[in-house]
Amino acid sequence: MAADPADQFCVAEERSGHCAVVDGNFLYVWGGYVSIEENEVYLPSDELWIYDMDSGLWTMHLMEGELPTSMSGSCGASINGKLYIFGGFDDKGYSNRLYYVNLRTKTGTYRWKKITNFKGQPPTPRDKLSCWVYKNRLIYFGGYGCRKHNELSDCFDVHDAFWEGQIFWGWHNDVHVFDTTTQTWSQPTIRGGDPPQPRAAHTCAVLGNKGYIFGGRVLQTRMNDLHCLNLDTWTWSGRINISGEKPRDRSWHTLTPIGDDRLFLFGGLSSDNVPLSDGWIHSIATNGWKQLTHLPKSRPRLWHTACLGQEGEVMVFGGSKDDLLFMDTGHCSDLLIFQTQPYSLLRLCLDCIGKNAALLEKQIPCLPSKLLQEVLKKITFWAAMTHRQERKAETERQSQLHST
Repeated sequence: MAADPADQFCVAEERSGHCAVVDGNFLYVWGGYVSIEENEVYLPSDELWIYDMDSGLWTMHLMEGELPTSMSGSCGASINGKLYIFGGFDDKGYSNRLYYVNLRTKTGTYRWKKITNFKGQPPTPRDKLSCWVYKNRLIYFGGYGCRKHNELSDCFDVHDAFWEGQIFWGWHNDVHVFDTTTQTWSQPTIRGGDPPQPRAAHTCAVLGNKGYIFGGRVLQTRMNDLHCLNLDTWTWSGRINISGEKPRDRSWHTLTPIGDDRLFLFGGLSSDNVPLSDGWIHSIATNGWKQLTHLPKSRPRLWHTACLGQEGEVMVFGGSKDDLLFMDTGHCSDLLIFQTQPYSLLRLCLDCIGKNAALLEKQIPCLPSKLLQEVLKKITFWAAMTHRQERKAETERQSQLHST
């Protein structure tokens, strides 16, 4: 059931290590954690936050069913209106459980279902893995987790500082497929090419039939390598040789497909533990990276999420502005929107009316009913944006006053 917030311009709670997906005109956010008095607190697993891209409003819905445990580092992805959650880390350790919830509910009730009647063998427990969605399949790569001694293999890089008896912790570079139509786990036979080094806190994105991977961490090393896996032939590209400049090493960043042949990279934590605010676009056609110069330098993010909107905008939510390993206090709740291509003429007109509603208050009621509904949503959107900006400015002003 939907919560009734006292403030209609509320936002989803601050968090890092959460999951977010877009379905239709809505952004869905679940899970993650925050820091309270130096303690990591997992956010409730029965809360689903929904952002309406048209009106700019957030609502929180309480979920039912077979609830996952509250976790961070789970891998979330959507197929045909269903949000799937795999893996993660909770108070009891690493998970290899798989859940889903139907986001297109007709009753307004969001009900979790744990998938137990699957065929095949799921991946070993892990978090900070990534996923490609292709042909109704969830294709998982990498992550950090634990294995028993008899499960050790070449696809697992043991963390020398962490092992206990017959249990070993470390990084993976294995590929696992879950077919959502047959409820079957499998491991494809890799038919060629050099796989990426084992890693976690990397990022994945699909363009056509190619699954791309960028960066991530293994041991104390953060990487800036780009690889791709052909999801039809199961052949690896090996490290892709880039022409020109390229992004620095990082983990906890995001990579978002924009258009048919471009990838948008944002944020992360650098190899010298600096939270990053840079954005880059990789063109498949030119095999090169280009840094975006107009992004704000004061909004670094790591362990955030990034989703593609209806008109090519990338929506970055949550994450931290601090180095999570040393100063885990800077969790964020704001939504950063990056426009990666020109908006449609209709969108520009609606935005113009929404921003100038006070000047056009006599003309707006004369609009055709369908267009009027769209305009009213944009008026709400810009009112919400203005309210949040004013509230943030006031909070920052009060903080400065207290510090002096």
